[in-house]
Amino acid sequence: MTKVKICGLKEQQHVQAASRADAVGFVFAPSKRQVTIEQAAELAKYVPIDTDKIGVFVNASLKEIEDTVAGVPLTMVQLHGDEPDELVKAIKVPVIQAFSIRTKEDVAKLKRSLADYVLVDAPGTDYRGGSGNVFDWSLLEGVDIDPARLIVAGGLNPGNVHAAIEQTTPYMVDVSSGVETDNRKDTVKIQEFIKQVKDDSVEQTIEKVGFFGKYGGQFVPETLMKAVKELEDAYNEVKEDPEFHKEYHHYLSEYVGREQPLTFAKRMTEAYGGPKIYLKREDLNHTGAHKVNNAIGQALLAMRMGKRKIVAETGAGQHGVATATICALFDLDCVIFMGEEDIKRQQLNVFRMKLLGARVESVTKGSATLKDAVNEALRYWVANVEDTHYLIGSALGPHPFPTMVRDFQSVIGEETKRQILEKEGRLPDTILACVGGGSNAIGMFYPFIQDKEVELIGVEAAGQGVDTDKHAATLTKGTDGVLHGAFMKLLQDDAGQVQEAHSISAGLDYPGIGPEHAHLADTGRVEYRSITDDEALAAVISMSRLEGIIPALESAHAIAEAQKQAKQMTADQILVICVSGRGDKDMATYAEKLEGLS
Repeated sequence: MTKVKICGLKEQQHVQAASRADAVGFVFAPSKRQVTIEQAAELAKYVPIDTDKIGVFVNASLKEIEDTVAGVPLTMVQLHGDEPDELVKAIKVPVIQAFSIRTKEDVAKLKRSLADYVLVDAPGTDYRGGSGNVFDWSLLEGVDIDPARLIVAGGLNPGNVHAAIEQTTPYMVDVSSGVETDNRKDTVKIQEFIKQVKDDSVEQTIEKVGFFGKYGGQFVPETLMKAVKELEDAYNEVKEDPEFHKEYHHYLSEYVGREQPLTFAKRMTEAYGGPKIYLKREDLNHTGAHKVNNAIGQALLAMRMGKRKIVAETGAGQHGVATATICALFDLDCVIFMGEEDIKRQQLNVFRMKLLGARVESVTKGSATLKDAVNEALRYWVANVEDTHYLIGSALGPHPFPTMVRDFQSVIGEETKRQILEKEGRLPDTILACVGGGSNAIGMFYPFIQDKEVELIGVEAAGQGVDTDKHAATLTKGTDGVLHGAFMKLLQDDAGQVQEAHSISAGLDYPGIGPEHAHLADTGRVEYRSITDDEALAAVISMSRLEGIIPALESAHAIAEAQKQAKQMTADQILVICVSGRGDKDMATYAEKLEGLS
C-alpha cells in the first residue's frame, strides 16, 4: 500500500489530524512552514510511535542535521538542496533526496542518488523545496528506478492523489500545500487526503487485521472475536489520544523510574575486545525487568475499556510480578497462570505476586511451563471475557496484542537511540537482545528497523543444543503454524503437534515466537542466533564479575552472544546489549547450577 507523508506541520492539532499518516515532516529550512528544534520536539510528542518523523533541510551542515535528528528526535532526513554525496553517506538515519523534475534529463539523475529514497517534485519558487505545482508525471514513465525508493510530491491534493498513485506507483506520496486553506494546514483536508490514499484497499484490510508479512492475524474461537475486536478498536483509539500517552509516560517516569541509563560497560569492553559495549539497563526498572513498560500501558487501556479484572500468564515470573504490581497500584483484581515447573524455578517471584495481592494459579498440564500457562489464561479469558482483560506479556497472541506490546516496549529502543546519539554522535553498529516470545527484543529493535546500517541480532535459547530435543530455538528449528491465536514459527512435529520447548531460562522456554520476529527473520532485517544453557550461565558469571551487574538468565543469552560478536568487531565500533532484567529471580537456579563456584 502506498504510504502517506504530511509535510510542513507546525501546530499540534494538525499533527493529531495526521495520526493515520505513515510519516510527518518538519521543515527546518527557511520557509513559511519552518519550525525550530524545540517546536518540532514538542510536536513530536503527539506523533504515533510507528509514524516516521522526517526533518526537511536545505544545504544544512552535517552537525546541524545531527543535532536536529537527536533533538527532536527524527527517524529520517529529507534533503532539498545541493547536498554532496559525502553528506548523504554521512547521515546515520535513512535519507530522502529531493529532485525537481522538468525534463527527462532531470529524471535520469534519480538513479545516481545514493539516498535511501528519492523524492520527485515540481521546481520551487521563493524557497527551495517545491512550489505546490504538479509536474508532468509522464516523465517518470519507463524510468529505471526502484518503485520502493520513489516518493512523489508536487501539487498533490485529495482530488488528484489517486491519479498520481495510479500513474507513478510510488512508495510514498508527500503533500503539504495541498492540505492547506489560506496558507494554513486544514484538518479536514489532511484527513481526507489520508483517506483517499489508504481506505478501501485490499492491502489496508490485511494491515488492519495485524499481519506482518504472512505472520500474525486473529486465529481465535468465535467466543473471543468480540473481545479481540473490542480491544483492537480501543487500542486504535488510544494510539491517537495524546492524553493517554501523557498518562502512560507519567507512570513510566514517576513510578517505573524511566528513563533508564545506557551504561558504558568499560570492563566488558576491555575483556571482550573489539567494540565499545553499552548496556541498556531495563534491570533498573521498578519490578526488575522490562515487562512493566507493557503492563502499565495495557492496564490503563483496560480501565479505559471499563474492565477492572486482569488475567495474565507468566513464565519467569517477571511479567507476573509486573502485572500484579500494576494491579495493586490501580486496585484491579488479578489472576495469574503459571506453569508448575516454572513455579518451582521462580519461588521468589511467586511469593512477590502473592504479596502484591494476585492469585497465582498453578498449571499442571503439558510441560507445565509458559506455553501451558498461556493456554490456561486464554481459557480463563474466554469464560470471563465480559469483564476481564487478558494482559498478555509478550509480543504474541492475536492482533492487536503483538502490535500493542511492541508499541509499549518501544520506549526501550527510542531511549537507546536518543542516548547513543548524545553519547557517541552516531547510531550503534550492532544491537543484541534475547528472544523468547520477543517483547524486549521487538521493543529495542523497532525504532532501529529503518536504520539499515544498524545490525540487529536476536538471541534465542539453544538449551542443551539445537540438534537435541531440549531447546527453544524456534527460528532456528521451527516451522510455520498457528499457536495462541497467531500464525508464527513454532516447534512442532510432522503431524502439527506442538513440541515441548526447553531452556534453563523460564522466560525463553516457549515453543513459538512473536509474528513480527518471524517476519523480520524471513526478510533478513534481523539475524537470529542461539545460545546454550551452559553459555548463558558462563555469561552470568562473566558480567557479574566484570560490571557488578547480575543479569537475568534471559538477558545472559544476549550477553553470551555479545562476547562472540565482539570478536568480529573493531575498536571503533559500538555494540549495545539490552539487559532486559536482573538476576534476583534466578538466584536459586544460580546457586544450584553454579554450586562450588569459587
